[in-house]
Amino acid sequence: QVQLVESGGGLVQAGGPLSLSCATSGIIFSGHELSWYRQAPGKQRELVARITRTFNTNSADAVKGRFTISRDNAKSTGYLQMSGLTPEDTAVYYCNAKSPRTGGQYWGQGTQVTVSS
Repeated sequence: QVQLVESGGGLVQAGGPLSLSCATSGIIFSGHELSWYRQAPGKQRELVARITRTFNTNSADAVKGRFTISRDNAKSTGYLQMSGLTPEDTAVYYCNAKSPRTGGQYWGQGTQVTVSS
């Protein structure tokens, strides 16, 4: 059974940091791209950042320079380190694991991040 479990969300003041984790099981983690998405109320889910199997990364313009995605294949876990948070970053954050070989992908249940002004 494949599981992606996000943790680390919560309430933080504007300007503060927060780190999210995505613990996976049931997949060969090293064979999957790992991405973080977010969905704010009334908005579509959007890509925040992605890290490939070879550790190449890309991120949305809105978070460049503030958010850092990383992965630890030994722990089958992905991370999203966030800093300089603003109320516009308030959303439910989801992790996603996708196999470039098969196209199969899996989602976590999401974790709420709320940034107060």
